[in-house]
Amino acid sequence: MGLIEQLEWRYATKKFDDQRNISKDDLDLLKKTFALTATSYGLQPLKLVVVTDKKVQEQLVAHSYGQKQVGQASALFVICSEQSIDAAFVENYFARVEEVRGTPTEVLAPFKKHLMENFITKPKEQLTLWASKQAYIALGNLLTACALHHLDSCPMEGFDAVRVKKALNLPSGAEINMIIAVGKGTEEGVWGPRFRLPYEDVVFKR
Repeated sequence: MGLIEQLEWRYATKKFDDQRNISKDDLDLLKKTFALTATSYGLQPLKLVVVTDKKVQEQLVAHSYGQKQVGQASALFVICSEQSIDAAFVENYFARVEEVRGTPTEVLAPFKKHLMENFITKPKEQLTLWASKQAYIALGNLLTACALHHLDSCPMEGFDAVRVKKALNLPSGAEINMIIAVGKGTEEGVWGPRFRLPYEDVVFKR
């Protein structure tokens, strides 16, 4: 099936079959999809935590307002954004660019100076918001990848981020943005015919 057909098939699954798991190949594919996601400036201020331990998943149900798909899913993909975006973070990025591409330091200097001035002078709240926006790019990529490989998924923002962070023992510099439950859905997980607003109501040409 093509991309459009798979996107028409996709829906936010409300119930997963907890006896059916997705394959290791599918897990690896989604991990790589996340790692290859485009981000502003290419800085990748994101981290992904993949949870497949059922005991941990069950603990997280209580921290997700009782949403059972958190415990039923084959895997949870927890997208986090970096909170410590400072000079060292930018320096590490350019060191990696020089290592991989072999770009001379003097060629990178103007862009590096621009990023340093841009990021170091911004309030922490603005940097946090910027980083969280990158997480939604990764979310879109992961949902599309799930659809293309016929994997049921459910993006979720309904959770207590502080408690989930503690349960997963995440470092203080990581901020949880959303959780994607992935697995094999059941017929009970479909709440009715999938629908969207008419194409003509959302797409305009000028």
